[in-house]
Amino acid sequence: MATQTLDAPAGALKVRRRSPLDWAKQHVLLVVTVLVFVFMLLPNAVILWMSFNQPDGKFNYTWNKFSLDAWKNPCSNSTMCHSIGLSLGIGAVATIIATILGTMIAFAMVRHRFKARSGINALLFLPMAAPEVVMGATLAALFFNTIGPGGMGFWTITIAHVMFCISYVVVTVKSRLAGMDPTLERAAEDLYATPTQTFMKVTLPLVAPGIGAAALLAFAISIDDYIITVFTAGNSETFPMYIFGSVQRAYPAQIDVIGSMMLLGTMLVIVVSQLLNRARSARK
Repeated sequence: MATQTLDAPAGALKVRRRSPLDWAKQHVLLVVTVLVFVFMLLPNAVILWMSFNQPDGKFNYTWNKFSLDAWKNPCSNSTMCHSIGLSLGIGAVATIIATILGTMIAFAMVRHRFKARSGINALLFLPMAAPEVVMGATLAALFFNTIGPGGMGFWTITIAHVMFCISYVVVTVKSRLAGMDPTLERAAEDLYATPTQTFMKVTLPLVAPGIGAAALLAFAISIDDYIITVFTAGNSETFPMYIFGSVQRAYPAQIDVIGSMMLLGTMLVIVVSQLLNRARSARK
């Protein structure tokens, strides 16, 4: 009897033991997700890490020693900060124009039926599908034959960025409009709200998250663009163009500092938006 009592728990423990393969099968989705996130965020972590480096030479490629000099004076190179200001200015203007025009086009595409609707819908994807080199060369030929190379700069870059940012805004706002419940607007009309009141108090608040997301996407694409900008910049130099040129001359740690600032600013915007959404949901 005593032998049977001792053997039973030992057998039970043997049944519960799992092999590493079983553990991998049950957690394969978690493991793949973690690896994908590491793959996506590793370059950003390297940029943040190298921003605290004091390079031993002109190129901040290898770790030398910890330093805060680059963070204390990120604009030690006036040319780099001028290019950052130019990129931010172009991104802001292009985002505002593309968001306004793209939102209007999205409303027209979703709320109205007209003959050329399907054709315009297909043409909207052309700037996203066409190779940037082809678009840049086409725009360069257009500007050379109209205003000449001397007139190329801030506004030619802005026009080019507005052109391809509109497509992303239209697609983003259209998806938001397509998922919106139309009964809410009909209810406002049944309560004798004017079309303006219905749009300002019902439609616009519901579409606002989609418009905000489209604006952020357009700004990110504009400030990051290099290929089309090279063809339309003339003598101007944006931040991506400065970085590409620096790779051949010198690569200071300040470039990583600016990149880290952009990364941290983006994360701050995401965190604040999530907190606002949670607070809005809690009030409901």
